[in-house]
Amino acid sequence: MRILFLGYWGLHDTLTVSTILPHLRILQERSDVSAVRLVTIERGVDAQAELILALGFNADKISFEPLRSRPGRNVILNKIEDFTRFPAELVKQVAQFRADFILARGAPAGALAYLVWKQTQLPFYVESFEPHADYMLESGVWKRYDPRFLFQRYWEQKQKQLASGLLPVAENYRQQLIKEGVAADRIVTVPCSVDLTAFRNNTVLGAQIRVRLGFPADAVVGVYVGKFGDIYYDQEAYELFRTAAYEFGPAFRLIVLTPNSEATVRAKLAAVGFAPDNVFVTKAPHADVPGYLAAASFAFATIKPAECRRFCSPIKVGEYWAAGLPVLLTEGVGDDSDIIQQEGGGAIFNLSRPETVPAAFRQLQVLLQNPDHRITIRGLAERHRSVERAREAYAQLLPKA
Repeated sequence: MRILFLGYWGLHDTLTVSTILPHLRILQERSDVSAVRLVTIERGVDAQAELILALGFNADKISFEPLRSRPGRNVILNKIEDFTRFPAELVKQVAQFRADFILARGAPAGALAYLVWKQTQLPFYVESFEPHADYMLESGVWKRYDPRFLFQRYWEQKQKQLASGLLPVAENYRQQLIKEGVAADRIVTVPCSVDLTAFRNNTVLGAQIRVRLGFPADAVVGVYVGKFGDIYYDQEAYELFRTAAYEFGPAFRLIVLTPNSEATVRAKLAAVGFAPDNVFVTKAPHADVPGYLAAASFAFATIKPAECRRFCSPIKVGEYWAAGLPVLLTEGVGDDSDIIQQEGGGAIFNLSRPETVPAAFRQLQVLLQNPDHRITIRGLAERHRSVERAREAYAQLLPKA
């Protein structure tokens, strides 16, 4: 079995590292897989760079051939090129590689796989299948008349009709797809997998990082990993940080790991009352994130609410749980909000009901008083975010060699 694995992000993108590379390892280990080609989409500096695939495990079956975006173009032109030039390049790749099918990660990559299918009838599967067009619309990133929204939504309908299999990340979305008429035997839920070994809590490392950051050993430390804006809260997140400082008192400290401008983030933190020494802000490589989580007491997952958010599976929530951290999470996010309410592992808030915010922080305070809370919460990641879920889904859904 020869598989072309198609991602929509660059090789060094955090989403590629955290969600695609672990699945490549599963395919590498399958005896019925003879070859896998990873195809990423490279933009900016990496589009011109010589890229080397370094996986950290035996990968003799895996090759790498990126699609490279042309430099110096605006985002609209890049998106047009994604779905005009890249399908033709992919058609050449699948012929040269002799792929038996495409395994696409995410609905935008699934759109490319569908466009290849139109020309070749090559079967395709889409994992991490979500209503991406609706995400972008409801988050205000795209408008209803935006060509990107119109095309992506159309292509998602085609994926539902024509993909040999869909692997949504939330059971909520699997049930929705069945209601829409997609055959149940073509759908398997696979929440975004987490590397449980890499994110295991390391108390020694966590203590060392607190010392390096100048944070007291007994401080309550919140951590936020991710962007501000788009599908995530921006100013609202800073207000939540301020509330955390009020609820936990003078000993509260904050770690922010973000690609956003450090100067901008620090200015916004200062505007809500944080002293410079009480916060640490950086853009951390994914490999460094577990150490910062080990130094934290709880985590923020400040995702904007929207109807389609019930169908997502934030990778950061799984990583927080794998580190044993309680999560402050927006109500209505994927299956995770329901899991927290039914099994613990954090607290839920809804900004449209302001009283839920202090109540959520009080719930976190109760959780933190349990000396075994990190062990208990890690169990959520083991049950719901293990890469074994993907292994089982591949065995169930992918063709047998």
